[in-house]
Amino acid sequence: MTNMCPTVFVSHGGGPCFWMDWDPPHLFDGLRNFFENLPRRFSAQPSAIVVVSAHWEERVFTIQSTPKPGMIYDYHGFPQHTYELKYPASGSPEIAEKVSQLLLKSGVKHAFDSNRGYDHGVYVPLLISFPEANIPVLQISLHRDLDPEAHFQLGRALRPLREQNVLILGSGFSYHNLRAIPDRKGVSQAFDEWLEATLCRSEPELRHHKLLHWNSAPGARQAHPREEHLIPLLVCAGAAESEGCTPIFSENLPHWNVQTSCFQFG
Repeated sequence: MTNMCPTVFVSHGGGPCFWMDWDPPHLFDGLRNFFENLPRRFSAQPSAIVVVSAHWEERVFTIQSTPKPGMIYDYHGFPQHTYELKYPASGSPEIAEKVSQLLLKSGVKHAFDSNRGYDHGVYVPLLISFPEANIPVLQISLHRDLDPEAHFQLGRALRPLREQNVLILGSGFSYHNLRAIPDRKGVSQAFDEWLEATLCRSEPELRHHKLLHWNSAPGARQAHPREEHLIPLLVCAGAAESEGCTPIFSENLPHWNVQTSCFQFG
């Protein structure tokens, strides 16, 4: 296992959060510091990054094969300068084809998109973690049905990429209920405690079972009225099915009273 790239699930923050003047200030400083230090967790710089973002859904799993992806500013009402962010990392049609072969081998139906750009679930964290943009990056969409088992199986199919030092990055948010911010009822804390116990203190088979039935967790549907920000975690778990999990960031966002976490498998 020591030669395999870890797989990581991150809470990517709120929109272009790291380029905002918040009131109160420093709201996302802890998360920004986490992303700045994330590369230190890898024994070598990843050869490529495959991102499963909460912000792309299709009828079948879809692989981004764009050679030079543009930018998708998929947020609204923010200052003009946040619509000028650029992340000029190259795509990788070659790795897209490798991904396709792995999915074919596992019987996972899929398609290609040769025009897709990077959404903010990609460039917001990567601009902080890998600002040089010198690592090829490609995305894989969520399946529109958000079925937990299908996404776990997607991760399982992608696991061999890790042997080639490819980082599989799930980009979502461990709590995502914008209408319940600040979290005055402590729902995010209860759900976060369940999530850490499930991921980090459960045997693999039990972890799998609990993740498939995540909506039975304390405060589950209050934490995720719609689960697109949680489902990338299932892909990470599938790509590291029998491996341990470590919480690598956990913070109660000041003023919002929202507990948010990030996890590493392997």
